[in-house]
Amino acid sequence: MIIDNIEEYYQSKYQFVAGVDEVGRGSIAGPVVAAAVILPKNAFLKDSGIDDSKKLTSKKREYLFNLITEIALAYSVAFIDNQTIDKINILKSTMCAMNKAIEGLKIKPEFLLIDGNYFSGLNIEHSTIIKGDEKCISISAASIIAKVSRDKYMSEVCHPKYPEYEFNKNKGYGVKKHIEAIKKHGISPYHRISFLKKFDLNFKIDNYSLF
Repeated sequence: MIIDNIEEYYQSKYQFVAGVDEVGRGSIAGPVVAAAVILPKNAFLKDSGIDDSKKLTSKKREYLFNLITEIALAYSVAFIDNQTIDKINILKSTMCAMNKAIEGLKIKPEFLLIDGNYFSGLNIEHSTIIKGDEKCISISAASIIAKVSRDKYMSEVCHPKYPEYEFNKNKGYGVKKHIEAIKKHGISPYHRISFLKKFDLNFKIDNYSLF
């Protein structure tokens, strides 16, 4: 449930407040993607259906993506690829994606509302909010922008190159058919090798290489 007074409180103190969220953190393939969104004060979004992107259908996310990008004062999306995730770990990669998304805003935010309980990097005042994508409309908006952007990348970039993994359906997450495809075909350049070590695969993973 979106809680209006969280957003209103910070918007009453600062002119430009950005919501920040990420998607793809738990995926075994593809990038982690973050988005930052600055919405206008008193934006007429209360009845729009904006919510945590995970609770919405793909059709609803697409509709809201178009609505948000149309009315936002500024928005930005940042991708951190799977090779970087393997090198520096997922937490650092997530922070990097968030920082890049914030830096990409055409308007510099004065305050950040960030989903989760941790943030590091840019020296901008901020508040971390657990389940923020369920409580703050700007964080929810960021989650939708990030989710739609990542899903499009997995479906339109990764899937055509490696259709055997069905990235267009699983979006890189470790569902049963995806794991079976890895066992049959090995990995693609989009897989996160550091994430695959927890699975009982039919080949050995040494030095970040399966071959």
